[in-house]
Amino acid sequence: MDQRQQSRTMRAAKRNILFNKYEIGKILGQGNFAKVYHGRNMETNESVAIKVIKKERLKKERLVKQIKREVSVMRLVRHPHIVELKEVMATKTKIFMVVEYVKGGELFAKLTKGKMTEVAARKYFQQLISAVDFCHSRGVTHRDLKPENLLLDDNEDLKVSDFGLSSLPEQRRSDGMLLTPCGTPAYVAPEVLKKKGYDGSKADIWSCGVILYALLCGYLPFQGENVMRIYSKSFKADYAIPEWISPEAKNLISKLLVVDPEKRYSIDEIMRDPWFEIGFMRPLAFSMKASAVDDTVIDFNDDVVEDLDPKSDVGGGEFVEAARPSYNAFEIISSLSHGFDLRNLFETRKRSPSTFISKLSASAVVAKLEAVAKKLNLRITGKKEFMVRMQGVTEGRKGKVGMTVEVFEVAPEVAVVEFSKNAGDTLEYIKLCEDQVRPSLNDIVWSWQGQGSS
Repeated sequence: MDQRQQSRTMRAAKRNILFNKYEIGKILGQGNFAKVYHGRNMETNESVAIKVIKKERLKKERLVKQIKREVSVMRLVRHPHIVELKEVMATKTKIFMVVEYVKGGELFAKLTKGKMTEVAARKYFQQLISAVDFCHSRGVTHRDLKPENLLLDDNEDLKVSDFGLSSLPEQRRSDGMLLTPCGTPAYVAPEVLKKKGYDGSKADIWSCGVILYALLCGYLPFQGENVMRIYSKSFKADYAIPEWISPEAKNLISKLLVVDPEKRYSIDEIMRDPWFEIGFMRPLAFSMKASAVDDTVIDFNDDVVEDLDPKSDVGGGEFVEAARPSYNAFEIISSLSHGFDLRNLFETRKRSPSTFISKLSASAVVAKLEAVAKKLNLRITGKKEFMVRMQGVTEGRKGKVGMTVEVFEVAPEVAVVEFSKNAGDTLEYIKLCEDQVRPSLNDIVWSWQGQGSS
């Protein structure tokens, strides 16, 4: 190798080192707001995943509050079956979250191949309950437990991930309850959609029950052609257990998928259940090393840290070495605006929320929709009992924008409203919804699906 080539190789190696500590490798995933890279800790040779987030996009999309929450939660929960947050670092333009590298994929991938044996399902369910119990003991509720958020490591052991929607003790009301509905429709507990508040720990247990059902059956207990049908079934615990499930497993499922949260099994009762107890050994979470994530010592000095190129993508010869930091990374995060659902970081396309929950009756929501249509000069082209079709009056790229709005009263005190485009250009439809329809409905909206804050 000649001197010139050797020099180029050395420069490339230098550019692929992050803060004198991590060597950056291939990209693992990307979205509009973040990229995730494989990394290697040069001191320990340990593989890690590095989430690289552009602060400019965080400010624009108001995601900072959600990032701060996820970091705070992951600092509290260090457990063999929870993905570990190792470090948070930052420059002027980017934030870096270094997390445990879990390369076995999602538990969801196993479910796509069909049901599991009871032995395999029990193992994963035991590991899930162990992790959830540890979270609850720290005052943390996950609020979005589902197979897509359960990863598998090299040993086929489960790791709970994605704490973007989780809650901390300080987010609860004085009575200990949470109010903001969030989660994934097929897994969310019925009480989460009610306006009276809910116990996040009991809601997590319902989600665990749905996961156990899916592991054993190979499909979900509550299914429907749209989200409202799913909600309607879950509100009544309308499900059937196939005959191949053992009586002991059926009994446990029946104790988890209980509509009344007060009658639902607790974690302690789950752990005493005869089916669950078989072969169960509680992991020694306290034996894990202390967290390296400490917001009092993660500092960065603007005078000595060479920032990454803000105009280029991250990785592939764009990382630089940096001196010891002295500027607080959490102050960098705190200086930005408020945040929403962290999952938006990995959306590959901008999507307008299409479902909201209202505390009004279905008939009152329909009346409001008709008033909004008149106010915005939208023509009502069709109407049934709880369905309204509206159309714009101006011609767009693909004709006039049209939308269908369906209202479902899934419980006496809960109406779920779903929008869908039925004509016109998609971008024009999104703009109409974002700029005009959504603001006009603010007084009846309790929560848009996927946007929660407590």
